Amino acid sequence: MTSQLTLTPEILVPRIGDYLVEQGYLTPEQLALALQTQKEHRRRGQTILLGDLLLELHLIDRSHLDQVITEQIIQLRNALEESNKTLENRVNQRTQELQEALTKLADLDKLKSNIIANISHELRTPLTHIKGYQELLLAGAMGALNPDQDSTLKTIRRSTERLEHLIEDLINFSQMSEGDVALRLINLDVSRMITNVLKHSLGKAEEKKIDLKIKQPDEPVSIRADEEKITWVMNQLLDNAIKFTPEKGHVNLIVEKNAKGIRFCVEDSGIGIPAEKLEDIFQPFHQLDGSSTRRYGGTGLGLSLVRQIVEAHHSLITVTSEPGKYTRFSFVLPSVPPRASNHV
Repeated sequence: MTSQLTLTPEILVPRIGDYLVEQGYLTPEQLALALQTQKEHRRRGQTILLGDLLLELHLIDRSHLDQVITEQIIQLRNALEESNKTLENRVNQRTQELQEALTKLADLDKLKSNIIANISHELRTPLTHIKGYQELLLAGAMGALNPDQDSTLKTIRRSTERLEHLIEDLINFSQMSEGDVALRLINLDVSRMITNVLKHSLGKAEEKKIDLKIKQPDEPVSIRADEEKITWVMNQLLDNAIKFTPEKGHVNLIVEKNAKGIRFCVEDSGIGIPAEKLEDIFQPFHQLDGSSTRRYGGTGLGLSLVRQIVEAHHSLITVTSEPGKYTRFSFVLPSVPPRASNHV
């Protein structure tokens, strides 16, 4: 006998002894004798297959043993093929169900985008009329205003401007969700863009007594970008920084050269973002505080749109933060010679 198991077809056949009894080739007593003998071999450290032992004990001949093994292998093969067929059918069924679910989800997403776009455009028209009459009233075109009326109208105007920004966010989201991130690339003078951004943000920073500081290169620098969209990105990042920074905090806008181009960075001393939320903030309609009584407003679309615009410029926006201390957003755009600025 040998202690090493020889590779034979019998290895592929489970419970061959029971099958031999079922087919009438062995009696239960003969099988019990063979199994007992096999155990004795194992106790002596010898391994022998049951089929070989049956041949050795002359309880079955080779032709019958081979026939039984062949029959069982065929049965196993057929069972395996049937199992594979059943599994394949289930996979196909699940795949079809998933495809149908994805189609429904895509239809719902498209419907949502269409609703957002339609409502946003419908809101824009009356809002334009409201703004127009506000400006007429503030300019005194319909009579002089007393101080209280003037103050009230200015509050209404600020709320109207905020509503206008929310509507613009919704319109931009509906367009970009359909893959419509068309860019009009020009060689853009960075200093001129920063000047326009500051006009948008300085007043908001002053209202909260936030120290807004700008750091940019002394020499002229230019980037290859869509002026309107990148200006919107900078405004959005600064608006967020100011909104989430307590009074008398600080916000820094840093523009600097690096090996890849021009790096833009907005950092603040605000409430910060937990590490597990850093990726979530770029999801559409996400709010760090989703409760109905949350302190900070907004649609939750701003950073989602920021990422889409930056990625459309073949760049990436990164964020680092420490709750209660700071948040920093940054991205890099390719630089171009300043003398080529404003040329398409």
